[in-house]
Amino acid sequence: MSDSQRTAYIAGIGMAVPPKVVTNEDFARTMDTSDEWITQMTGIKERHYTDENTATSDLAIEATRIALERAGTDPLDIDVIIVATATPDMPFPSTACLVQHAIGATNAFGYDLTAACAGFIFGLVQAQTFIKAGAADTVLLIGGECLTKITDFSDRNTCVLFGDGAGAAILKSCDPPRGIIDYVLKCDGSLSEYIKQPAGGSRRPPSRETVDAGDHVIRMKGRQVYVHASKKMSDAVVQVLEQQGLTGDDVDLLFPHQANIRIIQSVAERAGMPMEKVFVNIHKYGNTSAASIPLALAEAWEEGVLKEGMLIALVAFGSGFTWGSALIRW
Repeated sequence: MSDSQRTAYIAGIGMAVPPKVVTNEDFARTMDTSDEWITQMTGIKERHYTDENTATSDLAIEATRIALERAGTDPLDIDVIIVATATPDMPFPSTACLVQHAIGATNAFGYDLTAACAGFIFGLVQAQTFIKAGAADTVLLIGGECLTKITDFSDRNTCVLFGDGAGAAILKSCDPPRGIIDYVLKCDGSLSEYIKQPAGGSRRPPSRETVDAGDHVIRMKGRQVYVHASKKMSDAVVQVLEQQGLTGDDVDLLFPHQANIRIIQSVAERAGMPMEKVFVNIHKYGNTSAASIPLALAEAWEEGVLKEGMLIALVAFGSGFTWGSALIRW
């Protein structure tokens, strides 16, 4: 096929979460909260935590090996590796390089992408761009996070939200209408103060002062994030559908970023989709940022919910602010 006709489809997908499960009852034993309050406010019942010896690359490698097997792909066939993460193993080298070495993808180049919770969708568009241009035939896209490494466990409003995990997708070239159909990507740096990790970068390098102040953890203004996330996610879904002359009625399944059940419900309502069309697993994993959507896709595939020919929509929103939506013919 000519390069102008090429698009990308997900040929295989895998997921990995650490074995340790932390429930709402576990939090209720150590702080002033309850299972009822957490469930009502967030929809989360439990989440998975890494131990001190496990990093983002470990989860990414595990998820990748599953995705490779399901796609019937040899690591030597991978041309590009993209790792969407806000919690890399270290500032450099990239987590993508660590994954490349571990799986033996010696023909691939790789890099990390930072777009917070919207990272997987941003990476999906980059993967499609490589493939559509003929610059790659096979791309490994990973969304992986160890958010509990940067969680403030003294803040009951945020510590109950986050979990760890990774999802990996093997993207290959195909003919339309199969594969990625359209997308919307947005960002607004004027709202960057609402979700951030204040210290650890070049603005405020690690120091005794920043450590003592507890500035190496996630800081979030929850109400403001809720308002913006609900509107911008729903706007993105509506826009990508309108670009294709479609409505919510045409979508078989919606895969939203799993941040808060009330945000998910609001997005579905505004996009004109009943909750029966929305895949939700926030109750099992909490907010896993860039890993959220690939975890949901992998679980839907494993459960037999995701079927060939379905029109699915992805949508996410995260720090930056960054947000976006994509349409895929599975």
